[in-house]
Parts: sequence; C-alpha cells; structure tokens
Amino acid sequence: MCGLCGEITFDGTTADTTAVARVVEALVPRGPDGQGSWSAGRVAFGHRRLSVIDLSPCGAQPMVDNELGLTAVFNGCIYDYQELRAELEGHGYRFFSHSDTEVILKGYHRWGTDVVDHLHGMFAFVIHERDTGRVVMARDRLGIKPLYLSETSRRLRFASTLPALLRAGDVDTSVDPVALHHYMSWHAVVPAPRTLLSGVRKLPPATVRVIEPDGTSREHRYWEPRYERRPEHAKWTARDWEDAVEEALRVAVRRRLVADIPVGVLLSGGLDSSLIVGLLAQEGQTGLATYSIGFETVGGQEGDEFAYSDVIAEHFSTDHHRIRVSSDELAGALGHAIGAMAEPMVSHDVVAFDLLSERVSQSIRVVQSGQGADEVFAGYHWYPPLAGLDREAAIAEYAKRFHDRDHAQMSRIVADRYALDEDPSLAFVRAHMTRPGAETSVDAGLRLDSEIMLVDDPVKRVDNMSMAWGLEARVPFLDHDLVELAAMCPPELKLADGGKGVLKAIGRRIIPPEVIDRPKGYFPVPAITHLEGKVLDLVRDALASEPARERGLFRPEYVRELLADPNGELTPLKGNKLWQLGLLELWLQTHEV
Repeated sequence: MCGLCGEITFDGTTADTTAVARVVEALVPRGPDGQGSWSAGRVAFGHRRLSVIDLSPCGAQPMVDNELGLTAVFNGCIYDYQELRAELEGHGYRFFSHSDTEVILKGYHRWGTDVVDHLHGMFAFVIHERDTGRVVMARDRLGIKPLYLSETSRRLRFASTLPALLRAGDVDTSVDPVALHHYMSWHAVVPAPRTLLSGVRKLPPATVRVIEPDGTSREHRYWEPRYERRPEHAKWTARDWEDAVEEALRVAVRRRLVADIPVGVLLSGGLDSSLIVGLLAQEGQTGLATYSIGFETVGGQEGDEFAYSDVIAEHFSTDHHRIRVSSDELAGALGHAIGAMAEPMVSHDVVAFDLLSERVSQSIRVVQSGQGADEVFAGYHWYPPLAGLDREAAIAEYAKRFHDRDHAQMSRIVADRYALDEDPSLAFVRAHMTRPGAETSVDAGLRLDSEIMLVDDPVKRVDNMSMAWGLEARVPFLDHDLVELAAMCPPELKLADGGKGVLKAIGRRIIPPEVIDRPKGYFPVPAITHLEGKVLDLVRDALASEPARERGLFRPEYVRELLADPNGELTPLKGNKLWQLGLLELWLQTHEV
C-alpha cells in the first residue's frame, strides 16, 4: 500500500520532476516507510511506500526492471502474487525481490494488458515501456485503489489523491456543475470519470488505459459481472447458495492474510465484520487484534455499539481494543479528516474511520474490514421496494429512497451559474439501470450500487482515512470471485431475513445470534448527524467566509434557511443537509481551491 504519482509529456518537453516531487510530498501519509523517484525524459514517476510485503529495499518503488525495459509504480496488494510468481518462474522469469510489485512487472511483460485478469487484489498501477515510450495504467475491478488524472493537450499527471495533484499546479479548479449536481443529489457520490473539479478526472474501476508517446490513448473495461441467473445453478437450493458463498468468503478472508506483518480486524459489532472475525478464528488465527470505536451520546443519539463488538471479542477471545472519543476530540479531528479526503464525503462515519485509523495504526499496519457486504448482498432498506417493479418504476423508487434531493429542489439551492436544465443524476441512474446484464430491478440496483455508490462512498472513505495514517485496509467482501458469485445469486435469497439473507444464514453457523438478530447499525457519529457546538460553529464560519461568498456555489437565502434550523432538514438517508453544504465548503477551503 502506497501513494503513487507521475507526469507524462506529449510535446517533446522533459517531465517536470520538481512538480512530481511536490506531489510526492503530499503523499507522505500514504507511505511513511520510504520515498522514491525516477525519470526518463518525458516520463517521471514518484512513490511513497508503506512496507507490507518484502520489507527490504528490494521492494522499493518506482521499480525498474532493466532486463525487461519496464518501470512501475503501484499502490495496493496482490493476494495471489506468490502463485503468479511461481507460474512466471516456470516461464523462465528471474526475480530480484519478493514483492508483488515485481510480479506485476513480470506479468505485464508476459501477458501485456491482460495481466489484470490474473490479479486477485486491490491495485492501481502505472507502467512505462522503455523501448516504445508507451505508458499503461490500470485500476482494480471494484475501484478499491484510486487513481486521479489531470490532463491537458501537452501533458498528463496522475496521483493517488486529488489534493496531491493540486500540489503540482496548473489545474483547472473550477467546480464542474454536473459533478456538483451529483454531489448534492446522490449523497456526495460523483461517478468516475468526473470529480468536483473540472480539471481532475479519475480512471474508472476495472479499466486499463494505454497512452502512446504522442498523447493518443485508448482504454477498455476488463471486468463486468453479469447480474443474471445461469443454467448451471438452476437446481441449486438456498443451502447450495449459502455453502458456495461461505466457501468463497472463506477464500477471500484467507487471501487477505498475505503479509509479512500481522493482520487485524476493524470490528464494528455488525454482521459483516463479525463474520470476518469468526472465519479468521476458524482459520486458526489466535490472539487476533480487533478494534472498535465509540462516541459520546449527542441529541439523544447513542454513540457506540460496544455491546455487540464485545460479544464477538469475548466469543472468539480476540485481543480487543475499545476506542472511545469525546465530542471535543471529534471536533478537533474534523480538520484532519477533511484534509485526508481525496474528494468531499458527507457520510458521518468518515471521521469515525479517521479517528479509528489513527489509533489502530499505532499498534498494527494491516486490517481487514467489512465494507461492501451491504451493496453486494442487499443489506440496505431501498432494495426490497425494487422487487417486482419494472425498470422505469424501479428507477423512480431508487431515486426517491436514496437521492438527497430531486432536480426541482436543486434550482433553489445552487446559484444560477451552476444550475442545469436537465437532471444528470437521474439520467445517470436510468442509463445504468437499463443497461443489459441485470435480470431484475433488484439486480440492477445492486449493480448500480456495487459499481458506482460503493466505489465513491464506502470504499473511498476506507481508503482515504486508513491511508492517511499509513494503515492498509483490506475488504474481503469485495473479492471479485465473491462479487461474481453474489451477482448470480437469486435476489430473493439476498433480500431474505430483512436483507443479507445469505450472509445471515452463514453467520448463524459461525457467530453468536445476538449480533445477527439486531437492528442494522452504522458507525454512529452523533455530533455530525446532529450539528451543535464546535462542529456547528465550523460549518457556520465556513459558509459565512469570504472564500464561500466569492465562490457563490449556493443561494444565500437557502444557506440562511438551513443555518436558522441546523437540524431541521435531513435527507432520506438521515444525513444533515446543512452538513453537506458546510463539508463541501470546508473541503474546498482546506485544499485551497
């Protein structure tokens, strides 16, 4: 796990290594263990390293293979790198390190861009071919690892975070009106390739892009699971599906133990993280380090779920760490959390992950986490209403339950210069949900959330907050073999038992029932869902500041209305509408946009 960056020029000039060095400096938190740089004329790479596999200097990056004429920077972890290494050695390749980075290099030489089909893991990598001048970049199937791009006719820069790219300079930082519409209506989700800034894009998940020396490029999507039933599963019973999913999840958890240092678990006390702990215990893991976080009660809202995480920790005899945070600590941590956001994220548990990652990183460097189970196995409340609906009705139902605002409301929120005649957010949902490859409306909703919302909300949140403290977070529910299997599973089995029926059935064999038969929970952060005190002061000051007035994103009368009743307007997902505005402005100011 690391931070990577670089520059490629197309006009005959030498890559700006000084600009790349500034980006590297911004990536220090993602890679506290080492730094590297490399340049060859029109191409320059930079890297910050978090040492997890091959801790020796041989695993450092940028990694240059002079024999093959290839140089790479890589962020992530390839869980099957040892098997791939053995296969490549059988083809005659000689290795100088024990790292997964070198396996990508050798694999690229052997298989070209098809190397991505061989990789089990999370990754963003960029490879330069010495002899052709070609540059190839790729991102993992579920978008777990990020890759941001700033491109003009004469050069392309890339980095693991958007704010790092800004350090290089020469970026169009105007706010993209379509992206703003997505942010305000779709719970801060801005689907790739857009970001909120007009001059920054992100490589979509499951995408390979090939860039020629003259700047021409092509890209293709290399993975797209089908959310359809298959003939070979026609006779499968519910128990058959449960057994298949359990085995796939066991493999996913086992794969994510690959490391040269210990691996712990972020234990919320919910079904998903508890299942991970239970499966690891059955794999023979003893003394497993587990971590839970809780906050003070605010406005009558409970701030922790220790009662549930304690059950799991005691049942499996883990080395459990309770982390309790006061409201004052929470307010003080907001600045760091916002600074760590590659893009603004309104989910209230962002700061929980930031504080949790800070404390966890003091004792361990790699953890497994339960993100992705709700999107893959239908754990959210908006999936059951989609059952039985035709596609157009399902689109309207999804938007009603998930979108924070409809298009009509946007006209009274954003300033005229950002107002749009058409509704790009609903149009995006419609295009995605009517695409071939999803058999039912529930399948289409699950596909939309797994490919889009999951990537740019929960997964991005975990990557940004954990990597801000040099902590590697692995997500077994996003193992692509498991996701493919879940996509084929009949929706009614996933919707059963109040949602995640398949996982709950598996859980009853492995973990205590009181953790399964409980109301659905989240990381509760009451001080953000209920704005008061120091957090409300931060929001009020940001929206009243000179930069906010000059930017003029929102209509002043709407801002005044929200400030007059800070907790009066909530979204369908119970998010605070004032927090959405305040967080966006705080993010823009933090990163000097």
